[in-house]
Amino acid sequence: MTFRLPDALAQQDDAAALGLLHRYHGEPFGSSPFTGAMFDVWDSTGTRAGDADRFTADDLVAVTFLSVDTPGPAAIHVLRDRTDEFNALLAEIGPDRDMADETGPITRDWPAWRLNTRLRDLDDVGPVIASKLLARKRPRLLPIWDTVVAKVTANRNRSVGAAPVGACRPRPGAAPAAAGAAGGRRPARAGERAPGV
Repeated sequence: MTFRLPDALAQQDDAAALGLLHRYHGEPFGSSPFTGAMFDVWDSTGTRAGDADRFTADDLVAVTFLSVDTPGPAAIHVLRDRTDEFNALLAEIGPDRDMADETGPITRDWPAWRLNTRLRDLDDVGPVIASKLLARKRPRLLPIWDTVVAKVTANRNRSVGAAPVGACRPRPGAAPAAAGAAGGRRPARAGERAPGV
């Protein structure tokens, strides 16, 4: 499987990557013109910290900041009809942690993979929406997969465990990575792209 680090992350010097993060998230933090910068921090109810093992309406709103919508019927299943099933799998995944720290293989038996599969079984929920919902709940552990990520990393595999765990390990001496997701943006003007993509 091919997985290419974006140019800014493949360099020994972190300045380019940090510059892109600052531009995307805004200086000061939160002043970004890109709505995707709010994906990780959106908390309209003030309860996000206590909802790590429960999908909420805020999670469905947050994915809209990354240019996708959760279809209404799927939202009903996630938030009401099958909430116990989905939330139990979230709890089984355990707390958020760095993917690079995962020691075992990521297989179809892994709770995150099973949750991804069950989300994708919902009508009109594909790998993009499923990965964004999972990344919202476990941003350090579960990467977003969408067409932008696929293009930048040369990885067309749409599975939750598509990125080799080794590719997620930091370079010796590199600055710690900032948690967060790239790819979301405010409604684009003609010819405009989020920085670095």
